[in-house]
Amino acid sequence: MGRLDGKTAVITGAARGIGAVMAKRMAQEGANVVVTDVLDTDATVAAIKESGGSAIGLSVKITSDADLAAMVDATEKQFGSLDILVNNASIFAALEPKPFMQIDNDEFDKVMTVNARGVHQATKAVVPAMLRAGGGKIVNIASGTFYYGPPGLSHYTASKGAVIALTRCHGRELGDKNIQVNAIAPGLTESEALKGNTGFDPARAPTVQSRSIKREMVPEDLLGSLMYLITSDSDFVTGQTLNVDGGKINV
Repeated sequence: MGRLDGKTAVITGAARGIGAVMAKRMAQEGANVVVTDVLDTDATVAAIKESGGSAIGLSVKITSDADLAAMVDATEKQFGSLDILVNNASIFAALEPKPFMQIDNDEFDKVMTVNARGVHQATKAVVPAMLRAGGGKIVNIASGTFYYGPPGLSHYTASKGAVIALTRCHGRELGDKNIQVNAIAPGLTESEALKGNTGFDPARAPTVQSRSIKREMVPEDLLGSLMYLITSDSDFVTGQTLNVDGGKINV
């Protein structure tokens, strides 16, 4: 038996990278997985089905209330419930690190809207379905950048600080409804989207050296923490952010 048998998990930004790796693990543990993204989700869904898992793919823009409502409707119609939400979608690898003086208002607003407001909107969208299911688990993907403020990514860092703040507030508001809300703050992760992105080269070697565990971080390093936060193991944990960065940050 899998640890998520009978559960249905929605994950945003799961066409590739960290989201795809998480989607596949949840399916391996028995969950019905709803793979959402603005990119083509076919490859992730096909990989899950080829491994004997259950999944559907949906095109969802997390800043669109209409898309999110359709997502919830399709999930409940297909699988009968919505038990888990992983708020993974965000803008990161496409960013060009630059001094904050060079970040214009449009770029700042776009990052904040997707990375922070998107979490707010997606969480609002799924709560009624989770209440119908008797409870649920929400995991937000934040970032360790919030704790040390790297140069060149002030807008991204601010957006992920907002995700940590939302995690605390949503966790407090939903605690009496049997919905736990927590976050994972990864370190610099060599995801599919980041590989080959030379804009982050200046950060790679110093990041590894700053870790207690001196190696590159890969998406699979997040799976143990994810499983803890979406299973009954964390039923008395909410509003928390778990750093998964090889020991770079101690808070």
